Amino acid sequence: MKPRFRCLVLDHDDTVVNSTATVHYPSFVRYMEEFHGGTEIDLRTYFEKNFDPGVIPFFREIVGLSEEEMLFEQEYWNRYVQSHVPQAYPGIRQILEKQRSLGGLITVISHSFGANILRDWRENDLPQPDAVYGWELPGELRKPHPYALKEIMSTYHLRPEDLVVIDDLKPGYDMARAAGVSFAAAGWANDITMIEDFMRRHSDRYFKTVAELAEWLFLP
Repeated sequence: MKPRFRCLVLDHDDTVVNSTATVHYPSFVRYMEEFHGGTEIDLRTYFEKNFDPGVIPFFREIVGLSEEEMLFEQEYWNRYVQSHVPQAYPGIRQILEKQRSLGGLITVISHSFGANILRDWRENDLPQPDAVYGWELPGELRKPHPYALKEIMSTYHLRPEDLVVIDDLKPGYDMARAAGVSFAAAGWANDITMIEDFMRRHSDRYFKTVAELAEWLFLP
């Protein structure tokens, strides 16, 4: 058996761990209740707006936060995350262990902070990734910018065909396309039609379950 790709490039939230529904959205609701009198944005809408237009335009243009308020909300969210560890999806650990045992690389490109990602992986007993590119990157270099993908390829002497991006949101898709890298959609975090329809139409592969992804990633 061998890995289909030399390097897995994983998103973190709602790809490796179930975090939007259990951590990020509750943090958002609590922040809005404490500082803005509440919100009518439900979990479904929160998923949709993080998918498109993305987290920064969501907070700036839809929620209507100023730049100062956005920085404060980020600090509030990061404090909340410190005491709330999301659970890894069943089957993810087995994929990572198999990739590593077969000599493959495991990397992460995420909109969470790198330290929080590593904490979540430790707490879920996941193999630690070879590289993590998180929210601490300068804003202009975060997903969907292909900077992190190009850094991974340069560091590990990889070609675009050696990698696959696995992500549940459009910024991950846009990043992969910008770098000429294969994209597999992680569809197990929600059942939102507009997200699934887009991902099924545009992704190289769409997987509704972790088990389906595992079956595809490894060759006899």
